[in-house]
Amino acid sequence: MPSCRIPLVLLACGSFNPITNQHMRLFELARDHMTGTGQYQVVGGIVSPVSDGYAKQGLVSANHRTAMARLALQTSDWIKVDEWESQQPDWTETVLTMRYHYGRVLQQYKQQNNAYPDSIPDPELKLLCGADFLDTFKVPGLWLEQHVEEVAGRFGLVCVSRGDLQPEHAVHQSDILSRHHKNIFLLREWVRNETSATEVRRALRRGHSVKYLIPDAVIEYIQQHRLYTEDSERKNQGSLLRPLTKQSIPVESLDD
Repeated sequence: MPSCRIPLVLLACGSFNPITNQHMRLFELARDHMTGTGQYQVVGGIVSPVSDGYAKQGLVSANHRTAMARLALQTSDWIKVDEWESQQPDWTETVLTMRYHYGRVLQQYKQQNNAYPDSIPDPELKLLCGADFLDTFKVPGLWLEQHVEEVAGRFGLVCVSRGDLQPEHAVHQSDILSRHHKNIFLLREWVRNETSATEVRRALRRGHSVKYLIPDAVIEYIQQHRLYTEDSERKNQGSLLRPLTKQSIPVESLDD
């Protein structure tokens, strides 16, 4: 018989430019924490690279970022890379990506467990992020309030804190997040790892070693395709992030 724990899938959205060991550690930390609550059974993880339409400076093409993520996760038996978001012609709001993946998760899980339709809880999908992600909810024009409400209320977040960040403050300062605080799981990474994709790109541009910061297979891919050069870092220079321009579109068109 299926476990009475709630099946949980963790979804990480982001640039992954490139994916780092720290990105992957978030999944392992989150799985341990959510399993430790006694309420959840983590059944999968999804890495969803953002599309090129995000227009972030230095963002290499989505096909490279998804390829590197797949190489990095080839030894994982529970985290997969999904390219749906990365293939969209425009930047996709996080809440729309979550709706898409939850629909797939729910359909697949019910197909696999159709023998126990009344005895198993529906799976849940939660957004996995670093604790600094919570601060993005306060950036003017970056999020629509109804999207924050849906992400925090309908789905929920698992936030991993590192360094001196205090995500509890972000939850306290937001009426929406505070209202849904029971659906926001905060955990701390005690084994410090301050690797960031920005620092990795900077080191690569300068010809410095990034070994042990990102997987060897990713390093080889970067070298083979000559990624992260001074020229690539100038891509989208001076452009506004797509969320800041798209959010001016009427809400009705965002949800079509």
